Amino acid sequence: MENYSIIIFILFVVIALSAFADKIKLPYPILLIIVGIMIGFIPSVPEIEINPEIIFLIFLPPLLYDASFNISPKHFKINLSTISTLAIPLVFLTTFWIAVVAHYMIPDMTWPLAFVLGAILSATDAVAAVSITKGLGISHKTITILEGESLINDASALVAYRFAVATAMGSAFIIWKASLQFVFLLGGGFIIGFIMGKILAFILARVHQNPITTISFMILMPFVTYLVAEHLHVSGVIAVVVLGLTIARFSNKIFPESLKNQTRNLWDILIFLLNGLIFILIGLNFPYILKNIDSSAILPYIGYAAIITLVALLVRMVRIFLQKISLQKGFLKNNKKKRKISEHALLDSKNSFIISWSGMRGIVSLAVAIGLPKLLPDGTPFPERNEIIFISVAVVLLTLLGQGLTLPWIVKKLNIKNEE
Repeated sequence: MENYSIIIFILFVVIALSAFADKIKLPYPILLIIVGIMIGFIPSVPEIEINPEIIFLIFLPPLLYDASFNISPKHFKINLSTISTLAIPLVFLTTFWIAVVAHYMIPDMTWPLAFVLGAILSATDAVAAVSITKGLGISHKTITILEGESLINDASALVAYRFAVATAMGSAFIIWKASLQFVFLLGGGFIIGFIMGKILAFILARVHQNPITTISFMILMPFVTYLVAEHLHVSGVIAVVVLGLTIARFSNKIFPESLKNQTRNLWDILIFLLNGLIFILIGLNFPYILKNIDSSAILPYIGYAAIITLVALLVRMVRIFLQKISLQKGFLKNNKKKRKISEHALLDSKNSFIISWSGMRGIVSLAVAIGLPKLLPDGTPFPERNEIIFISVAVVLLTLLGQGLTLPWIVKKLNIKNEE
């Protein structure tokens, strides 16, 4: 069966399983991953090779654009302190602590390779968390923080990954150069996203009476923006996010309600299919990655993955609860002045725990792991490549299945009410 036939078959499975998941009250991302693993073990099913560049181009732009387009600018601004804390410092903290644990725990894991592993697993996948918690009545603030984090943390993780891989391949790591490049990547992405947003707004202002043309431009522009930014060696992730935020404000001013509904319905279908493909592909690839690991090493490496998952969860939990304390202190400190910290930005213990537990890894971690170079500059194989990929995929599965299956139960147990 050709690859395009398999994709059609997978899409059919995605749609059918999503309906079945509703009946058995199981989050559909979890069901898709489980079924994907089961399909992957069928001998007659050919391997679907994931091209990381295709993953970044096909999946990231529409998912990021949709999230940034629909996020509330008001709530995003209120919770910007927490979102930025999770999306930048926490990413680098997670990279560091995973690297420390991996270096001392896993045989033959040098410091450069340990930081590669840490960077791969540093970014969370809020798409999974939001899909799993959908309909559970968690607060709008929590959803905004998770979505806002996912809009920015991929950029931080990809920067960390680039430097870690470059170091593993023999380049010297100089912190001031790395910091300068990080600012350049983010700043350049912001500028490109803003410019492309203005260009799209200029076009839409003149064609918005034609719904098909308008919607077509809105679907195409995230991909164009991502490609332009990456071609200019700045962050395509940030560029697409800024594009979505810019067009969201613009569309509210000039789009009639009927056009908004058409656009929303089409994007809902597109994002549903892309999400389904992501989760089932994660499951499908596990059996093939398993084949590259010696059978005697499988259990130890699963154990390493479990410990790394726990470390990442603890680092996230500590950082979020420290942020909760910091916000509370800042709010009380400014009680006699004009408040810099809004009362709505404060975190309570229940929502802090939900945000902590929602730190699942997903398609970005899988794509960058599979995208590891196969050879070093001198032509020798990239050391521990198969082991790093296996551990990364195992962590992704452990977080999605472990945290994902328990997250709905935890939300209900904490009896979190939806607060608008």
